[in-house]
Amino acid sequence: MRLTDPRDLKLDYAIPVKGGHLKVNSVNTGVPHVVSFVDAINEFDVFGYGRDVRFHSAYAPAGTNVNFVKLEGPNRLRVRTYERGVEDETLACGTGAVASALIATSKSLVDSPVEILVKSGEILKIYFDKSGDSFSKVYLEGKASVIYEGKIWKEAY
Repeated sequence: MRLTDPRDLKLDYAIPVKGGHLKVNSVNTGVPHVVSFVDAINEFDVFGYGRDVRFHSAYAPAGTNVNFVKLEGPNRLRVRTYERGVEDETLACGTGAVASALIATSKSLVDSPVEILVKSGEILKIYFDKSGDSFSKVYLEGKASVIYEGKIWKEAY
């Protein structure tokens, strides 16, 4: 699936959270995302830090999704996401996977295509073109499953 071209890329700034500062990056991939690189991703407090960042005044009034990322190997990232609206960690976030890949590329950590391992265990693949500091032709590839079907019928009056 092709996504909208990203905008508002901002790298390497700190915001105050939990009595300290968290180094973050941000980009809008159709929705706003903050990306922070962490070492111990499996033990990281995604809910606590995610909630602090999501509601931070820097992202008011709409808030932001928050992705915590670890480089796992050449062109492979592990991503855990706190998603606004859900107000908790989710099993996967496509636009968050894209944000994480684009920011990791901006920091010269990976190149297209990028594999993203999400909490559900699925692997998403992100493809894009990069020219200078700009990205275009951003595609997200991953497994899709029908999880629900419904029918709507109209009653006669």
